[in-house]
Amino acid sequence: MTTGRATVLVETNKLETWNVEIADPEYGGALVRVVLGGVCGSDVHIKTGEAGIMPFPIILGHEGVGRIEKLGGLDTDYAGIPVKVGDLVCWSPIAACHRCHSCTVLEETPCENSQYFEHAEKPNWGSYADYAWLPRGLAFFKLPDGADPLAVAALGCALPTVLRGFERCGPVRMGETVVVQGAGPVGLSAVVLAAQAGAREVIVIDGVDRRLEVAKSLGATATVSLRDSLKERRRQIYELTGPAGPSLVVEAAGFLPAFPEGVDLAGIHSRYVVMGLWGAIGTQPISPRDLVTKNLTIVGASFPKPKHYHGAMQLAAQLQDKVPLASLISHRFAIEDAHLALDAVHKGEVIKAVIDPEL
Repeated sequence: MTTGRATVLVETNKLETWNVEIADPEYGGALVRVVLGGVCGSDVHIKTGEAGIMPFPIILGHEGVGRIEKLGGLDTDYAGIPVKVGDLVCWSPIAACHRCHSCTVLEETPCENSQYFEHAEKPNWGSYADYAWLPRGLAFFKLPDGADPLAVAALGCALPTVLRGFERCGPVRMGETVVVQGAGPVGLSAVVLAAQAGAREVIVIDGVDRRLEVAKSLGATATVSLRDSLKERRRQIYELTGPAGPSLVVEAAGFLPAFPEGVDLAGIHSRYVVMGLWGAIGTQPISPRDLVTKNLTIVGASFPKPKHYHGAMQLAAQLQDKVPLASLISHRFAIEDAHLALDAVHKGEVIKAVIDPEL
């Protein structure tokens, strides 16, 4: 029997390292040896219970790059590209059912029967582990030749999330003025996409100077510190955008008070896309009149589709020599030290942390 290590959340705020049995892939699936497992802010919310009660015990990790160990009767990935044992792949972490209204009629994720986690004692696709067992229907994609796994892993699920968000609110247009609330992976992904699309201004708000410096390295044209007051932040932003205000505001802070500030910052005839508040359960007051008088469009976005993971992988491979993506991975942790990784993310001490099974 082959076994591998895995970080298991056995109950809220309680992590253990288990040796779990590694199963052969089912038909249509794959078994991969994890190379990098991304540590996401959502994992922190899952651990603490802020995102609700999970179906314990679960193996953490929904971002992964791995090397194929075995294939379940396949010779191509989910984009039709030939694959073989030894190839590097990344995967979409949602196991959709492909037989419900959302899947077949709306073509949307998540679906009514989506499975995000499997019991830790069963074959599992959590990426805080030596191996990930990818079930039939969970899309995986071969990394392009020459792609740096670090560059692909650097923005994890954040880049697919922002691709989905911009699909829902409309893409960044040449010459637009964009404000990004937060310089974590979601915010940095928005910076990359806005800069590459030709935005005139890409203004980033954050409270950590190091993160703001990284945002500039990825294409931000200006930064605003959370140490400044709400009024002062607004003044600085409108000085840069002009009296019409930002044409697009991106919430990537994951902090509830960011929402009313984003509504306030949004300019006339603008858009506000909310992506970071998935795990922050609660309410915040806003004035509905602001939505009306500004003709403001507000959209939410989460749970990227497989195509967004594929697009993010391709974009990372294209930009890896132009934009310092790989250097965003500032911290690596062993499987046994997953608790330290989550604490570091929670405290804002990292740009991007990963679980590295080789440590």
